Amino acid sequence: MITFGKLESQPGSEKKSVVSGEAEKVKCLIIGSGPAGYTAAIYAARANLSPVLYEGIQPGGQLTTTTEVENFPGYPEGVQGPQMMEDFKKQAMRFGTDVRFGIVTSVDFSQRPFKVVVDDEKTIEAQAVIIATGATAKYLGLESEEKFKGSGVSACATCDGFFYKGQDVAVVGGGDTACEEALYLSGICRKVYMIVRKDYLRASKAMQQRVFNTPNIEVLFGHVTKEIVGSNVVEGVILENSKGELVRKDISGFFVAIGHTPNSDVFKPWIETDEQGYIKTIPGSSRTNIPGVFACGDVQDKIYRQAITAAGSGCMAAIDAERFLSEHGLA
Repeated sequence: MITFGKLESQPGSEKKSVVSGEAEKVKCLIIGSGPAGYTAAIYAARANLSPVLYEGIQPGGQLTTTTEVENFPGYPEGVQGPQMMEDFKKQAMRFGTDVRFGIVTSVDFSQRPFKVVVDDEKTIEAQAVIIATGATAKYLGLESEEKFKGSGVSACATCDGFFYKGQDVAVVGGGDTACEEALYLSGICRKVYMIVRKDYLRASKAMQQRVFNTPNIEVLFGHVTKEIVGSNVVEGVILENSKGELVRKDISGFFVAIGHTPNSDVFKPWIETDEQGYIKTIPGSSRTNIPGVFACGDVQDKIYRQAITAAGSGCMAAIDAERFLSEHGLA
């Protein structure tokens, strides 16, 4: 349960101390880029909040690792992920957002103004903070997997499944997410292989039943991915079965569905998260357990994880921040 109200103190001596020295004072600080962070910046800038945005370790977020994006409204011919994020950034800067490169290394949310340290050296004092640090997809760690990212390897079936219409694909994983991805792909693709390391699925019983009842999904229990093969694009996958035998499956799409890691570690001493590390927000808002600190995008969304939903939540965060600052006579 999330509790709200004035924060008097927080337990835990493990909190990293904030760099001493004169701090830069800002009205609204946005941590992270991508659809959520840039959209929050657009709205905050147009509300005259003079936002400062730090892009983080991956400017533009996960979309900078994708190729064609066809499901974002406003791009009828599709758009390359990096180009779309550059468009978002330019729009945020057009209205006056101060976009900077830097990584937040520690925070102190015990009182306002909130203290945020960038790159272990620069201290920012902010009256409102919007967290938009996103999440990082988990991969298997294969060299061939890295080679084919954006050329047949994906961590999002909803984003990229359409490109494999009528083709054979594989999904790695045995949990609910993997089952959801496989079921989604089964409606688009000719054949879906589920590669499961164990001899059972970890997904809920209802989800398992749906998978087993779908004719074009084949579950390969006791199989481990050894290598993804192809020339310029994915053409197949080499698996090792429980007998130690190598098996090849010809596929054109390889979807990794073994989970995401929300980029929330630096905030955990102050901000309430769930067991997976996703930041908790009040339903229907972007508010966290700390008044004046808001969260948007994939760092707080483990269900949809789409660019359009991240952008929508970024809009919510900026509006929530503007209202908060207005209530305190700071907007």
